[in-house]
Amino acid sequence: MFRYGKLARQAVSAMSYLAERYGPDAASISSAEVGRVRNIPTALAAKLLSEAASAGLTKGVTGPGGGYRLARPPEEIRLADIVGIFERGNTESPCPFGAGWCGTGNPCPLHDAFLKLEENGRRFLEDTTLAVFVKKKTKKR
Repeated sequence: MFRYGKLARQAVSAMSYLAERYGPDAASISSAEVGRVRNIPTALAAKLLSEAASAGLTKGVTGPGGGYRLARPPEEIRLADIVGIFERGNTESPCPFGAGWCGTGNPCPLHDAFLKLEENGRRFLEDTTLAVFVKKKTKKR
């Protein structure tokens, strides 16, 4: 089944804020601002953005006026890149009858549908980038 945890969801939320403000001249954004706007504790926002920096998704600047920016354009950062940092692969079987049912003979009647749901969720994360969060600029006339 398409699942990812709270930490990964919060990381996507934090990164989406950086995507919304992405631009060649955009200032770095503090983890405190990200946390406040996205309703994430400041310390957690700092941890999420720091781990994203370790993975090459953000760039952090320390000191006064410091903060975080995306390391690459939003269209080059997939949700799977973010979720992959915080999820360690879910090995739990989605089978409603438990892990022992589908692996010991005929699969349950829901087996193929659950596999399809898992694949669709994985594909969604692979195909969706932070570009969906970029605000379109309206042209002035």
